[in-house]
Amino acid sequence: MNDRFYLSLALNEAWKYQALTYPNPVVGCVITDKNGAVLALAAHKKAGLPHAELEAAKEALLKLNPLLKFPFEPNELHAFIGKHHNNLLKNSTFYVTLEPCSHQGLTPPCADLIVTLGAQRVVIGSLDKTKKAKGGAQILKKAGIKVEEGVLKEECDELLAPFLAWKNGSFSFFKLALRLDGTYDNGIITPHEARVFVHEMRNVCDLIVIGGETLRTDNPYLDARLSNGKSPDALICTKKTVPKNAHIFSVKNREVLVQNSLEFPKGYKNIMVEGGSNFLRAMSDKVDRFLIFHGCDFSLNGRKRIEVDLKLRLLYQGSVGGCSFGWYRKVI
Repeated sequence: MNDRFYLSLALNEAWKYQALTYPNPVVGCVITDKNGAVLALAAHKKAGLPHAELEAAKEALLKLNPLLKFPFEPNELHAFIGKHHNNLLKNSTFYVTLEPCSHQGLTPPCADLIVTLGAQRVVIGSLDKTKKAKGGAQILKKAGIKVEEGVLKEECDELLAPFLAWKNGSFSFFKLALRLDGTYDNGIITPHEARVFVHEMRNVCDLIVIGGETLRTDNPYLDARLSNGKSPDALICTKKTVPKNAHIFSVKNREVLVQNSLEFPKGYKNIMVEGGSNFLRAMSDKVDRFLIFHGCDFSLNGRKRIEVDLKLRLLYQGSVGGCSFGWYRKVI
């Protein structure tokens, strides 16, 4: 096993939570002992929850000492691990997709935690270039920890790209669900767990965008009810009149915008776009990434199929509720 192998494990774990961690980046972490045995595999899952390094440290310590009772709140967890690690992770190696943070946010700096634990090496994919968080590698080096930078850099940068787009302006992605036969109309396509997953993404989105055809055909709510989350504002792109009794207008605490252009309004940073073949064709040059779910069924009733001249590169493929999904970017 080598550094690329362990970091690829961290990458794969992090991708599971892409688009769920705003306003934080998605990060993965693997911890190995001095012999290369994996002690922990973790990721940052949601803003307000422990960072990947902190979650991995908890997982590793629990594996080595199952009697430990960890607090849930991140600051308390950080302090608890600092007092009760008992050098169990001394000479360990941390593999992180992003440079450990150096600042006090909702949790203390992850770089300080790694120093406290007595790690021997830290292998980093992407360096953190944000003003507040960068500099973790220097903290580690000053503490005498060996730091390897740029391992799987291209892949880790790809993981980080949506966060950087959001940080520097806005990030948008087109969400689509298809059956095995390529149809996307007439009924539910994905299992309940996949729909909950999408609603969790909506919870951290500022804006959800659809075309007039989707509104008139499906009459969707486009809310986040399955995750008990906050429903994003909605934008309907259409040149036709919008029925005022459409479900989208009945969702509380949201603004619904209607316009006849495909431009995203200013002020929105995290944008989900949904629709079918025509809307995908119209928006394919305007979104940053594509999230495609693949249902497990064929349909005798499905009639609409995607008819778009579009080449995509698969970045990650996962599954939820027995349904596969993939993150893609456009091949230019």
